[in-house]
Amino acid sequence: EVQLVESGGGLVQPGGSLRLSCAASGFAFSDKDMGWFRQAPGNGREWIARVSPLSTTSYLDSVKGRFTASRDNAKNTLYLQMNSLKVEDTAMYYCATLVSYGGVWSGLNWGQGTQVTVSS
Repeated sequence: EVQLVESGGGLVQPGGSLRLSCAASGFAFSDKDMGWFRQAPGNGREWIARVSPLSTTSYLDSVKGRFTASRDNAKNTLYLQMNSLKVEDTAMYYCATLVSYGGVWSGLNWGQGTQVTVSS
């Protein structure tokens, strides 16, 4: 059974940092493209980062230069380092396994999410 468990969310002031983790089990983590998504209240789920099996990354423009996605295949864990956080980064953050349909990446298996709140 595929399991993804996010952790590391919390309340942080604008300009602060958080590091999210996603512990994966039940599948060959090292072979899978993985992604981070977020969903703010009233909004749809938004893709923010992708990490390939060899740790090639891509990002949503609004988080480039502030967020860094990475993975440790030996620990079956995905990370998201978030720096210079803004109020508009407030959302529930999810990790997911990714699958490509016609060149478009979509989330397949999802974690339960971890809440990030940026507020003074």
